Amino acid sequence: MTTPIRAVLFDAGNTLIYVDPARMTEVLARAGAAVDVAAVARVEHTARRILHDGIAQGHRGTEPELWKAYFVAIFQGGGVPSDRMEEAGRYLGELHASNHMWTHVEPGTVEALEALAGAGYRLGVISNADGRVEAVLEDVGLRSHFEFVIDSEVVGVEKPDPAIFEEGCRRMDLPPEACLYVGDLYPVDYVGATGAGLQAVLIDPLGLHDGRAPRVTSLGELPGYLARRGG
Repeated sequence: MTTPIRAVLFDAGNTLIYVDPARMTEVLARAGAAVDVAAVARVEHTARRILHDGIAQGHRGTEPELWKAYFVAIFQGGGVPSDRMEEAGRYLGELHASNHMWTHVEPGTVEALEALAGAGYRLGVISNADGRVEAVLEDVGLRSHFEFVIDSEVVGVEKPDPAIFEEGCRRMDLPPEACLYVGDLYPVDYVGATGAGLQAVLIDPLGLHDGRAPRVTSLGELPGYLARRGG
């Protein structure tokens, strides 16, 4: 019998917050691309496959070369001329250093978090990040929904190490099996969380993990998913 879930712990990037397509459009335009926000959003969505493929091949998800490949795919798909790719990368680096690029919140996110809290679930965040994720969540208006934010750069351990998941359960004062982890990367989030004894579900809009892990296509589906499974 499945243990009832009492807390839901979230990844941050590509789960709660996403690369801002409007700001990315500005980067591409400065590097000579003629593209609109909707097109950039579509290109970015497709580029996420690179992250999944890289992690499936053994990356942890924080390696600079993996993220470089992801952004190069966005630059190419967005129409940046080949002789201005380095320029686009420089613009992006400067912008991200001064103002974190993961500032887009998908429609339905706040409503889903409010629904989960209203159903009695306690909420927290466990993220592989660069030390800034709590401030970013504050800036985009999401921080108040969570009891705590665990940033791998701050605590010195990153997913899929079980220690970072165990720290989240410790802060909840709950056994791992009473906590559900929600992320987007199968080896890092799903395998990492379940290996630490938590239950887990993947945000999987690309349909990459059907049949090997519980999945929803968006955060907005999560309250319904939990209601159907009985908590």
